[in-house]
Amino acid sequence: MKKIFTSVALMCAFLSAGAMACEKPASVCFQNNGGLPLIENGQPLPVLVSNAADPAIQRVAKVFAEDLQRVSGKSSQLLHNVKNVKQPVVLIGVLGKNPLVDGLIADNKLSVDDIAGQWEGYKVVVVKKPWPNVEQALVVVGSDRRGAIFGTLDISEQMGVSPWYWFADVPTQTQNNVYITAGAKSDQPKVRYRGIFINDEDPALKGWAQKKFGGVNSGMYERVFDLLLRLKGNYIWPAMWGKAFHVDDPKNTALADNMGIVMGTSHHEPMTRAHAEWHKKSENPAGGGAWNYETNRENINNFWRGGIERMMSKGDGTPYESLVTVGMRGDGDEPMSEGTAIELLEKVVEDQRKIIADATQKPASETPQVWALYKEVQDYYDQGMSVPDDITLLFADDNWGQVRRLPTKDIDREGGFGVYYHFDYVGVPRNYKWTNTIQIGKVWQQMDLSYQRGAKDLWVVNVGDLKPIEFPIDFFLTMAWDPEAIDKAALAKYAQDFAKQSFGAELASDIADLIERYGTYSAMRKPELINQDTFETGEVATPKLKGGEFYQHYNKWQALEADMEAVKEKVTEEQYSAFFQLVEWPIASMSNLYEMYFAAAWNKKLVDAIDVRANYFMDIVERNFARDAELTSQYHQINNGKWDGMINQVHMNYVSWNDPKQQTMPTVSKIYGGKNNIQVQFEPLSQADNVQVIAASDYVKASNNKGLTWTNIEHLGQSKAGVLALPQGQAATDVADKVYLSYSFEQPAYGKANITIELSPTLDTIGRGGVRLAIAVGDRPATILSYDLHATGGGQHTPEEKAWAKAVINNKQTLEAQFTDLPQGQHEIKLYRIDDNIVLEKLIIETIQTEKPKESFSLSEFFNSLFDSDDK
Repeated sequence: MKKIFTSVALMCAFLSAGAMACEKPASVCFQNNGGLPLIENGQPLPVLVSNAADPAIQRVAKVFAEDLQRVSGKSSQLLHNVKNVKQPVVLIGVLGKNPLVDGLIADNKLSVDDIAGQWEGYKVVVVKKPWPNVEQALVVVGSDRRGAIFGTLDISEQMGVSPWYWFADVPTQTQNNVYITAGAKSDQPKVRYRGIFINDEDPALKGWAQKKFGGVNSGMYERVFDLLLRLKGNYIWPAMWGKAFHVDDPKNTALADNMGIVMGTSHHEPMTRAHAEWHKKSENPAGGGAWNYETNRENINNFWRGGIERMMSKGDGTPYESLVTVGMRGDGDEPMSEGTAIELLEKVVEDQRKIIADATQKPASETPQVWALYKEVQDYYDQGMSVPDDITLLFADDNWGQVRRLPTKDIDREGGFGVYYHFDYVGVPRNYKWTNTIQIGKVWQQMDLSYQRGAKDLWVVNVGDLKPIEFPIDFFLTMAWDPEAIDKAALAKYAQDFAKQSFGAELASDIADLIERYGTYSAMRKPELINQDTFETGEVATPKLKGGEFYQHYNKWQALEADMEAVKEKVTEEQYSAFFQLVEWPIASMSNLYEMYFAAAWNKKLVDAIDVRANYFMDIVERNFARDAELTSQYHQINNGKWDGMINQVHMNYVSWNDPKQQTMPTVSKIYGGKNNIQVQFEPLSQADNVQVIAASDYVKASNNKGLTWTNIEHLGQSKAGVLALPQGQAATDVADKVYLSYSFEQPAYGKANITIELSPTLDTIGRGGVRLAIAVGDRPATILSYDLHATGGGQHTPEEKAWAKAVINNKQTLEAQFTDLPQGQHEIKLYRIDDNIVLEKLIIETIQTEKPKESFSLSEFFNSLFDSDDK
């Protein structure tokens, strides 16, 4: 039974959370410090917006009034004429497009020099005596329409309206008084386009949307767009598995534009066209034919022209705001040809640019465009294909969180660069769609590297069904707004801040700990890549069983679930729906899965040993399989069935990248004649005496040089912390630069040492031919070690692809070195930074005793020793 905390305790938690905000200008404060009362004695201020404002501004004014009501419990009046204003008010407008805002500037009551001309800049300021009979006003002014939207919704978030208030049912704490401190605050994004890709959405999101909204339609997208804007995102690739955003619902196109969303299409859907449209007679009257530019150019060009003409059909001479994908891939998201057809693709882009220029009646360079260098398309870039300078080049990760390539040339190109990242994927070596397996420390490391290397124009992340990946989505879009603000300290407290916003200050530390541990454990290996044979099981013993690696993983998850259950007792009824979605279900379902496979492994082992204890584990497997279905059902029933269908992803007993198609229980067997209610006890297997394990963060000395500093990043990788040299994006160093970490190990007897270095998997983003570091023991010369994970994402056939698959399956990469003729005693290991994008996690030292070589000597030395003796 959950413990119910009083509203007084919750209020204290929120007051504590807002105390520091009272010291910042133009910020929300829950204490009366002489600021502007936004809500006073439960009554919120009215919101003033022009009737002539852009629809996106009118909408956000209405939304903000609703947010004020969520916080205060009372309605906020929406005003459209300043003549009706006799009290303090909230004014929302765009610079140069709102007479009241421009009037305040002309009267020297408002300065906007810091945001004028900025992309999506905003300023929040308390203005004294803005108009006759009005003492003060809160003015939110944007350099453009989205700037005004982001400034407004930033206040909502500070008041306690979580961006996830709808998509995760995070409750809003009622406040009787809310103030805005005096002064001004301004901000603008560091990354131009920041968005998500809804993908792989069948059967889960599609099934849920069908029940909730009647389909993947404007009803659903209005909720998605609202979330995106509250997270300060501005861009989306819509769902595309057999879906066509602009066609499926006639309301979609105008909805996106009226909310201020920039529409795009995925990496293989050029010219605003969904690939599903190619097969629709209504959109492709010519009948389509082969998706082959060499043989069917005219039909394809006509199809693309229709997409750009639709973009221009807004009716006021301006386009629906879009970032147009150019280039071409093959049908069904496959390569366009077997080779690298640079000339053909250059012709494709040239023809697309002509269509854009003709349809818009403007130079093509005035329409924002992006070329996605996804999978084999990167080969075109690597081999020298060029596109016009105004096109944004979108690099990609390997679908598993490792960025493949980053800019090395044309750094200052007009269109700039971006990154397409993955939180979800369908493909080799295995689909991962079911649950959140993203560690935000990894996201931070890869996206910080990308930003430092110049990818600052577009960040888009594949979020699959959107739920249950709320936490990493929140992090990704927050970081995209200002990567420079997310330093080591901000990363370390991100889970705490997220938990505080969602559940209040009193529960923040406990819930943050659960979220962080879950992120580390789940990222270790995707659940679709786990079965009863995944880990070393242990040994059959009497009376106790000796548990191996599987036992360690099982124990971690059991302890995490137990800790979650303890925190759950402190959660209020109002908070429980959000707690279940964001904390309980992810932990309980993964813990249950590990227990099921752990039990299946031991059932198999004990059946082979004809040990009756096998029956005990058979019962566990059957119980866990049933519980998995129960947890899914509970998710679908939470909040009166609001999320029915959202977690319907197959996640058990995969045998290939996309098989099976339904849940199946692991195979178990029973030993007949034996009892099932036997008690089983475990003891862990002990580590070999000749093996020493050192966490990378447990270095004896860090030698910093060349402007680089070794830094421990907690919750990066599977050890105590990932260790890397910051800042990222710097040139290679060599051993002589002395950028190294020093470790100490014990050689128990004369012999050799085999040293394994475990690292987070990363890729050569420069195209040099591998990622390097150097190792030395004692005063011996350093040895260069390197690896090159060839991440095409296209299969596992070549040795390079197999090495990449192994690294992403295990979420680690290893390097090995051997040192011989080591005398007994303490020895120093030095690991030298050579290349960027190296993340150290652990060192494993296996010491082996060998026979010491006999010392040789000469006759002359023998006689000399005799003459030198005292009794000569």
